[in-house]
Amino acid sequence: MAQRSLPGRETRLGRPRGAVGRAPHAVVLLLPGGGPVAGARRGATLAAASAVPLARRLGRATSDDDPLVTHIVHYRNGSRDRGGAAAGGAVSRTAECTADTEWAVEEVVRRYGDVPVCLVGTDIGALAALRAAGHQAVASVVALAPLLREAPDGPGGTDDEEPVQQLRGRHVLIVHGTNDTRCAPELSFRLAQRAKKVNSKVCRFEVHTDGHGLRGYASEVAALTQDFVLGTLCGGDLCRPLTDALAAPPPLGLRMPLASGFGKHLR
Repeated sequence: MAQRSLPGRETRLGRPRGAVGRAPHAVVLLLPGGGPVAGARRGATLAAASAVPLARRLGRATSDDDPLVTHIVHYRNGSRDRGGAAAGGAVSRTAECTADTEWAVEEVVRRYGDVPVCLVGTDIGALAALRAAGHQAVASVVALAPLLREAPDGPGGTDDEEPVQQLRGRHVLIVHGTNDTRCAPELSFRLAQRAKKVNSKVCRFEVHTDGHGLRGYASEVAALTQDFVLGTLCGGDLCRPLTDALAAPPPLGLRMPLASGFGKHLR
C-alpha cells in the first residue's frame, strides 16, 4: 500500500511584534532551532514557540525614535510520509534552513524597503544566520549555540569549508555554553577565529556551565542579545562587555565570559 503524504507548508514570517503600524527603522528575524525538516510539524511549531519570549522582549524594547519590528521565521515543512521522513530523499537541513532565511530577508525588503536587518538564530538557525549574512540588507548576526560539525579530517575544529567571507562588514555575536554536549563549544571558537581574520567586528561569549539550549542563563543571554541588536541596528551605544569583546584581540574577545546577573545593570 502506498504511503500517504502530508501536505507541505511554505516558509513564512510570523506576526510582527514591536513597531506595528509604523514604518520600522530596522527588522529582526528570529531563526529557531530544529530546522525545516527536523521531524513532525509539531516539532517545528515547538521550535518556533521557543523564540516567542525573545520576540516579545525585543518588541517591548522598540522606541519611537527607532521603531523596530521583529518576526519569527517559520521554516518550510516539506511533504512527509507517515513515518516522518522527508520525501524526495535526504535533503540538507542546513541548506534548506539557509534558503528559508534568505527568503525571509528578501521578504523583509519587499515589505519594508531598505531597512537594516539583524538575524538572530539558535542551533541550526544560528548556522543559517551566519551563512545568510551576505545579503546586503543584513547589518548584524547573533548566533546562539550554532550547530556546527566536526572537521572531516578529525576532531578539534570546524570544517574549513564553512564560509566566513560573507560576514565581512557585519557585526557578529556568537554565544555558546561551555557544557554543550550536542555541539562542542570549541567549534564555534574556531569559526570565530577564522571570521575575526576577515572581519574585526566579531565577538564571542562563553556561558560557563550552560548547555546547548542556554537555558540556565536565559535571561543573561536575552539581555546580551537585546543590547547587541539595539546597538547594531539603532545606533545606540553597546554595553561595556560587548565593546570590550569587539575591541579585544583574539583569543580574549572570542572567549568573553557572560557574567551571572548580566542585564540588571547593562551600562
